[in-house]
Amino acid sequence: MLPANGDRAGPSSGKDDSVDTVKKSNRPQPRPFTQQAIPACKPILTPQVVIPVLVFVGLIFIPIGLACIAASNKVPKDMKRPIYIYYQLDKFYQNHRRYVKSLNDLQLSNRKNVNDTQYCSPEATANGRPIVPCGLIAWSLFNDTYSFTRGNETLRVNKNSISWKSERDHRFGKNVYPKNFQNGTLIGGGQLNPSKPLSEQEDLIVWTRIAALPTFRKLYGKIDMDLQAGDHVEVTMQNNYNSYSFDGKKSLVISTAGWLGGKNAFLGRAYVIVGLACFLLALLLTLLCVVFPMKEEHLSLHYLPARLVR
Repeated sequence: MLPANGDRAGPSSGKDDSVDTVKKSNRPQPRPFTQQAIPACKPILTPQVVIPVLVFVGLIFIPIGLACIAASNKVPKDMKRPIYIYYQLDKFYQNHRRYVKSLNDLQLSNRKNVNDTQYCSPEATANGRPIVPCGLIAWSLFNDTYSFTRGNETLRVNKNSISWKSERDHRFGKNVYPKNFQNGTLIGGGQLNPSKPLSEQEDLIVWTRIAALPTFRKLYGKIDMDLQAGDHVEVTMQNNYNSYSFDGKKSLVISTAGWLGGKNAFLGRAYVIVGLACFLLALLLTLLCVVFPMKEEHLSLHYLPARLVR
């Protein structure tokens, strides 16, 4: 005997109830957070508010920028220790994608990975053996040398602590030593001391920190002596680094650090430019408000409160 129609509908009805339950469970809860009805601040930026703010920012930024530029351009008569020595390269694109990728950080930091030369092409191996450190960055290490004398006195260049401590402690391993370096058919730049770990090769550490622009300076060393006005300092340079192949230039910069650091006018110029831009925007908005005044209804906008969906 066939079941009654009411009995047949039993399983179908239960299935429909479960579908309805699933649909209901996917609906957001009727709470302010899920319905995006939390109280929020929605200020109306009127010209009476924006223009004074722009003028205020300009009045603050321009004096700060001028002070930074003055501090950067100030040349003291006497140079107090420490005196920083920088080498500068022009038209050297360290930020090139292939150059930046030609490095293996695991190899630099861990002795267990010294044979890992992934990403180091084309300077990964030499004579069938892995290069440590591998890659184009290490291969092109800057290797010009400088010596300084003041009369009959030799000014010693201190190369200790010219790199970041975080790089010496974490990026370059204390148990990783150069191996098979600059032994290929084409020699790129400087040599490394095979008896010193990479964490003590500070010239390499400084060079490995990639420069963002084609003209850059890197710290060569420090002179821990004072130089007086009128001192005659003779510089002897050994020209080893080949900058002619890429039509570049090399320069030597001797500088001291003031309250703003070394000589660099970028920060001051940035402040001045932002301040002038704020003044120009304030002037432009003022002219627009005079020529096209806003109506009263534009300044009194009201937002209807959101309703909870149940």
